[in-house]
Amino acid sequence: MSEEHAPAASPFAAPAPSLLAAELRSFRTFGATTLCGTMATAAVPTFTNEFWTSAQREGHSLHEISYRACFKPSLPAFFVERLSAPGDHVLDPFMGRGTTPLEAALRGRVPCGNDVNPLSAMLVRPRLCPPDLRLIKTRLAELELVWNGPLDDDLLVFFHPETLRAVCALREYFLERAANGELDAVDEWLRMVAVNRLTGHSPGFFSVYTLPPNQATSAVAQRRINAKRNQTPPARDVKAIVAKKSKALLQDVAPLWRAEAEALARRAVLTTGPASAMAGLADASVQLVVTSPPFLDVVQYAGDNWLRCWFCGIDASSVPITMARTVETWQRAMGEVFVELHRVVRPGGWVAFEVGEVRGGSVKLEEAVVPAAAAAGFVPELVMVNAQEFTKTANCWGIDNNKSGTNTNRIVVLRRE
Repeated sequence: MSEEHAPAASPFAAPAPSLLAAELRSFRTFGATTLCGTMATAAVPTFTNEFWTSAQREGHSLHEISYRACFKPSLPAFFVERLSAPGDHVLDPFMGRGTTPLEAALRGRVPCGNDVNPLSAMLVRPRLCPPDLRLIKTRLAELELVWNGPLDDDLLVFFHPETLRAVCALREYFLERAANGELDAVDEWLRMVAVNRLTGHSPGFFSVYTLPPNQATSAVAQRRINAKRNQTPPARDVKAIVAKKSKALLQDVAPLWRAEAEALARRAVLTTGPASAMAGLADASVQLVVTSPPFLDVVQYAGDNWLRCWFCGIDASSVPITMARTVETWQRAMGEVFVELHRVVRPGGWVAFEVGEVRGGSVKLEEAVVPAAAAAGFVPELVMVNAQEFTKTANCWGIDNNKSGTNTNRIVVLRRE
C-alpha cells in the first residue's frame, strides 16, 4: 500500500511503552501490586495502585493553606520528580491554592500557574518567596487595626464586633496599599495568612465555630449553626492569630533555600484569566503541566470563597469559573484548554491531568479527557488510578469518614510530541 493511501493513525492507538509506564507496572513502594488494564473506550493502558502516601499533612509546611478540593503535594511531587528537571517550567493552569507551583519551586523548578480567580495568585505568590518571621512580626506590631465604619449584620454572625472591626481595618489597609501601589512582600504575606484565618472550626481562626476554612458558609446557614450550637462569636486576637499561623507556615523553611527561592520567584509566571488563553506564557516554554480542573458542577468555588473574595475586594459573582453541568459541556471546555496547553508545552513535555472521581464513580472523566486531548495534538500515554484508604471526610465526593472505602485520583498522562 502506498504511503499516500495508508490509513490515518488512530489518535487512540496504544502509545509506545514509556519509562513511566514500566515504573508503574512494577511499582511496589507501599506493598501492593499494580493492577494493569486498558481503558474501555480507548487503547490507553491503565495502572491502579497506591502511588504516593496517604498520610495527612506529609508535605512542606508552606502548603498548609486551605482551599476547596485541592490535591495533596505528593501528587504533583510524583510527576515533578519523574517528568521534569531542575530549572524547567512547571505549570498548573487551574492552580487554586498553588500546590503544583509551590511544590515545583521547592524542588528547584520554575513555578508557573494560572487561575480565573484573582484570589489564587494572592494565595500563591507570597509563599514562593516568604518573608522572614521577624519582618512579619514587626509589620504586625506597626498596624493600628482601628475601624469606625459600619459593621455588616451578616458578618457579625461570624465575628465578634471587636474582631470584625479589626478584620475590616486590616481589609481596608490592604485595599488602600494595593490601590496606591504600596503593597510589598510582607503585606502580601499578611493578606494571604489573614485570608486563610477568616473562618474555621477552632480558636485558631477569627470566627466563631463554622465550616472548615476552605468552605465559607452563607450568613443564613451560619445563623442556624450558631442557634444549634447555642454559640455567639468570641473575641479573637487577630494579630496573634496571624503571627501564630505565619510561624507554622515557615517552620520548614530552611535559610539556605531562601536564595534559591528568590531566584525562582523572579522567574515565576503567575497569571489570572481563563486556562484557555494564558497569554503570559510563551510558546513551547513549559516542560510539565500538573493540574486538576473543576469537575462538572460538583464544587461551588464561588460560593465557598465569597468571604475571602470580600476581604480581598474581589466580586466573587464576576469570576467566570467553569461549572459545566454535563460531561459534554465540560469536555468542550477542556478541549479549548488542551489547545492552549499544546501551545505552551514544549515538544517532549508532559501533562498530568487529574480528574478525580465524581458521582460515585459512575462518571469517569478520563473517557472525556483522552479524545479532547488527542484532538488538540497530545498523545495519551496512560491513565493512573491512585487508590487509597481515605482518612478524612470529603463530603463533596460523597465520602463519609465513618465508613470504609477508598479515595481515588484518576490522572490522564499526556505527551507532547
